[in-house]
Amino acid sequence: MAKNILSTSNPILLPSSSPSSSSSSFVKPIHVCSNPIIKSTSKRELTLCKATPHSPIVVTKRGLSISFITSFVLSLAGKKNANAAILEADDDEELLEKVKRDRKKRLEKQGYLQDLVYKLSAVGQALEKNDLSAAGSVLGGSTDADWVQRANIAFNKLSSSSEEKTEVDAFNSSLASLISSVSKKDVESSKIAFVSSATAFEKWTSMTGLAAQLKGL
Repeated sequence: MAKNILSTSNPILLPSSSPSSSSSSFVKPIHVCSNPIIKSTSKRELTLCKATPHSPIVVTKRGLSISFITSFVLSLAGKKNANAAILEADDDEELLEKVKRDRKKRLEKQGYLQDLVYKLSAVGQALEKNDLSAAGSVLGGSTDADWVQRANIAFNKLSSSSEEKTEVDAFNSSLASLISSVSKKDVESSKIAFVSSATAFEKWTSMTGLAAQLKGL
């Protein structure tokens, strides 16, 4: 019986949406027909056919499935984009924290170098007066002094080129000679070693771009 109903081409009359239409146009014929192609494959589909020369609109299970899958995929894509935005924000926060930490460490290293500038300035003033005792108390008596160790931590952290490292080596060598000459009460040798160490340090700060950030140079 269902087969006979689907194969019938008699129109079903539905009310028109326009109340001002004439009696002849009060109803619109809509045909319920079958798709002959689908019949050949033993699968029935409901086809709504308007009384027009246009091709019928076929509603199939496959079409509905494709529409559902497409909507599902788009939904997943939206969630993926939202998750990606959250991860990107987390990455930005981590990057910002890393920048802050690096800047803090850099300022700390600059503090070590600023202390070095003050030490060299005090030693230079003492040598101008030929006051080797005052110079010796500032230097600390050996290259194992805390301020020397901290200065070398900054040198190693902030030196990137071979030229910069060469100046660091020159500074440490001259500083060792300065400490030795002061301990021996050799004024002239102390002054020569002081000039050599100060010159190497100034060259290094110029190469690294730190000269303008340190006071007293």
